Amino acid sequence: MTHSSLDVVIIGAGVVGAACAYYASRSGLSVAVVDRGPVAGGTTGAGEGNLLVSDKEAGPELDLALLSTRLWRELAAVLPPETEYEPKGGLVVAPDETTLKALRTFTDAQRAAGVVATEVGPETLHDLEPHLSPNLAGGFHYPQDAQVHPAQAAARLLAASGATTYLNEEVTEILVHSGTVRGIRTPHRTLHAPAVVNAAGTWAGQIAALAGTTLPVLPRRGFVLVTEPLPRVVRHKVYAADYIADVASDSAALQSSAVVEGTPSGPVLIGATRERVGFDRSLSTEALRRLASQAAALFPVLADTRILRTYHGFRPYLPDHLPAIGPDPRVPGLLHACGHEGAGIGLAPATGALIAATLTDTEPALPLTPFRPHRFDQDDGEEGDGDGAGCRPGCKT
Repeated sequence: MTHSSLDVVIIGAGVVGAACAYYASRSGLSVAVVDRGPVAGGTTGAGEGNLLVSDKEAGPELDLALLSTRLWRELAAVLPPETEYEPKGGLVVAPDETTLKALRTFTDAQRAAGVVATEVGPETLHDLEPHLSPNLAGGFHYPQDAQVHPAQAAARLLAASGATTYLNEEVTEILVHSGTVRGIRTPHRTLHAPAVVNAAGTWAGQIAALAGTTLPVLPRRGFVLVTEPLPRVVRHKVYAADYIADVASDSAALQSSAVVEGTPSGPVLIGATRERVGFDRSLSTEALRRLASQAAALFPVLADTRILRTYHGFRPYLPDHLPAIGPDPRVPGLLHACGHEGAGIGLAPATGALIAATLTDTEPALPLTPFRPHRFDQDDGEEGDGDGAGCRPGCKT
């Protein structure tokens, strides 16, 4: 079966692909979305639904997060309640004065970029979180942090886009003629379009290869614990400052720092671990043990709480911790929207809006230069935009 009336084909029905479809459709484009599995069947379905500005240092990713924060608020007003958008705010805590001092420096730079953050002394932490451990030096409250139900967010965005969707169809070929993308092919159909968006998450490198180019996306495995339903013992998204260093780390080894949050339905979600083990889906008891121990250290009330289940997935990791967003000059007609690591759910709306702006040749809300997909090429003529990491709060240098 062949279709030839499309403006763009998006590969990937996770939250990033759904956001690309939503904003492209709103821009007047005809859109098809193709995925080898179901909606949110990859990284999105294994996420916690974090919409964070608190863990991002001043720079391109924080700018992307702030844009997405605004767009998520707009989307929450039009998407169904099943999306479970909850502007609960975040609380980042420090175990000692040294870490608190580093957190102040980190937060000062964030504020200059537009983040709202308020320091909370140890004597008032419990006004925000009554069950929090008393052995903390202080922290910062981030009212802009929020949460959604990740799978529902992807499904509702995709439905609202009106895009034609082909699920359980693997893209086997990207059609390239005279060096330019012309569409895609699956075992069931051929879709012709002058633009193809690679929103395949952890598998984006494979899609890039189909088009004859490269993108160094690697998987980073992460686990989440889900407790039995509880009264609202955790009001915000709460984590220790060393989580910020774990997010930015290049280490392949197991890293864990508990991120604890309640949900509208009662269970408490406990993330997050990070390790580079390829696509190994085996259960790591060490990762689960660390998460449980760290969560109980933050919230002693959780020490005797039952864990009902655990799940895990793979975050799409790029070497400089920035996503690839925008056109690939090596293959005209190919665009990338991938490599967001653990922040894809939060950064999806901004990514979709930037892709739509590119597709319609309109001015994007943010410069695309830091996210250019070809920046890893040795002959890339522009200066690299790395993560600019110094020692973040909690980093171990």
